[in-house]
Amino acid sequence: MSLPTYPIYPSPAKFNLLARLLHWMMAIGIIAMLFIGVGMVASVSERHQWLLQIHKPLGAALLVLVCIRLGTRLYKGTPALPADMPAWQRSAALASHILLYALMFAMPLIGWAMVSAGGYPVTVGSWQLPPIAPANAALFAWLRAAHRYLAFLLFATVLLHLAAALFHGWIRRDGVLESMTRGR
Repeated sequence: MSLPTYPIYPSPAKFNLLARLLHWMMAIGIIAMLFIGVGMVASVSERHQWLLQIHKPLGAALLVLVCIRLGTRLYKGTPALPADMPAWQRSAALASHILLYALMFAMPLIGWAMVSAGGYPVTVGSWQLPPIAPANAALFAWLRAAHRYLAFLLFATVLLHLAAALFHGWIRRDGVLESMTRGR
C-alpha cells in the first residue's frame, strides 16, 4: 500500500497580485537592461556614461526584485499547468523557468563582479556597494565576456518565454497567459 503524497502548499488557482506586479516590473526592467546594455557597448560618446549610470542601479534593483520574486514564488506557489499539456511541454516550461531565474540572478551578480574586477565602484544612488571580486584585469575581461554571452542567452530565453505565453494565450487558450495578465 502506498501513501498519498501532498504538496507542502496547495497550488493556487492564479498568480497573486504581488507575483504579477513583480513579473511585469521585472519584464520591463530586463528588456530595458538588454537595450541599455546594447547601447552602452555600441557607444563611445558621453551617452555611454549616462547609460552606465542607469544600468548599474537598475541591475541592483532587479537583483533585489528577483530575490523577492523567488521568495514569493516559493511561499505562495504557482498555478498548476493545464492537465492536458504534454509532458515535454511541462518539462520545457520548468527548464525555461529555472533558466530564467538563474539568469536573473547571474546577470546582476556577474555585472557587479565585473565592475568590481575592473576596480570601479558600484554605486546605487548615494550608496556605494562593496566589491565582490578582486581588482584583476584578466578576471574583468572574462566576466565581461560572460556578461555579454549570458545577455544573449537571456534575450533568447525571454523571446522563447514570450512565444510560449502567446502560444498559450492565442493558440491553446488554456488560461496560462491570463493567470499572469489578469489573474484569472
